[in-house]
Amino acid sequence: MQLLTQVQRAPRNWTLMLAASVTLLLAACQPIQPVSPATATDAPSAESIASDTLVVYSGRSENLVAPIIEQFSEATGIEVEVRYAGTSEMAATLLEEGANSPADVFFSQDGGALGELSQAGLLAPLPDEVLDQVPANLHGDNWVGISGRARVLVYNNEELTEAELPADVWGLTEPEWSGRVGWAPSNASFQTFITAMRVLEGEERAQEWLEAMIANDAQTYEGNSPIVEAVAAGEISVGLTNHYYLYRFLAEQGEDFSARNYYFPAAHAGSIINVAGVGILETSDNPDAAQQFVEYLLSEDAQQYFANETFEYPLIAADIKVPEILLPLDQIATPELDLTELDDLRGTLELLQAAGALE
Repeated sequence: MQLLTQVQRAPRNWTLMLAASVTLLLAACQPIQPVSPATATDAPSAESIASDTLVVYSGRSENLVAPIIEQFSEATGIEVEVRYAGTSEMAATLLEEGANSPADVFFSQDGGALGELSQAGLLAPLPDEVLDQVPANLHGDNWVGISGRARVLVYNNEELTEAELPADVWGLTEPEWSGRVGWAPSNASFQTFITAMRVLEGEERAQEWLEAMIANDAQTYEGNSPIVEAVAAGEISVGLTNHYYLYRFLAEQGEDFSARNYYFPAAHAGSIINVAGVGILETSDNPDAAQQFVEYLLSEDAQQYFANETFEYPLIAADIKVPEILLPLDQIATPELDLTELDDLRGTLELLQAAGALE
């Protein structure tokens, strides 16, 4: 088996990232400071990486995707180096590195960051036989969705019933929810939700919602998992998150875990289906291995992995068994939205700071 090198997560710096998004395409974002399993050193330069090593920049968490990347390495004999950071930070790094990036593949937590890199001309076109494996609204010309994730409201089911929850995210701005709602403005999925609101409802309405949430004392968390934990602990009553985070807690702690998912009945930005996806860098030194990696993630084995292990929705047409705990996609009220429209990450970051959601 080839060596699979994993690089630890980099610290977040949202202020620098935002400033960079406004000037020089996020070029001021701090670089990743990876650590080798063997020695604590800086990341290898492009020159020091073997030409046959596939370099993956992952905005997805190591605990979610490291096993499937290792399976790919074992199945193909291709050596893989993975660098982990938040999706937005990793997209910023790629924009900063430009043509000098050692990356071959970007594995993103959401479609918005992939669209941003596509707009910047950093991603190579993907062949039709790859793109045609997923629905047309879940890929661009040079990136493809790998797994689906639904936006939900997680709620404390010992405190609330579904009948007491609002029909859409606007209901969370009412006084009764003051100080009771958790959100994660620095999270890539949340940012894509805001981008969707901008597309569906307009810039002014999106800013109005953000400012109303801040005025209603929305509680800020670093990510989705802390929101789910806070809801179950009774620190907050509800939180905006992705559907699958809850299921990991239920798998570990059982049905007594005091949180459940609520799917908004209104088809709006708060109920979009987003994707985790991949793109191949235009400057990749290893495009054949990169395409093998993309194809592997769309294989039945990998799609079954995402369904079973991360509780995400498979996107290919094959008969993938989905856990019964997952609400079928056709039962979720979702707005008509092409994910290729969610490519203005910079505009969303600017809006989040202007509204005071990011400091």
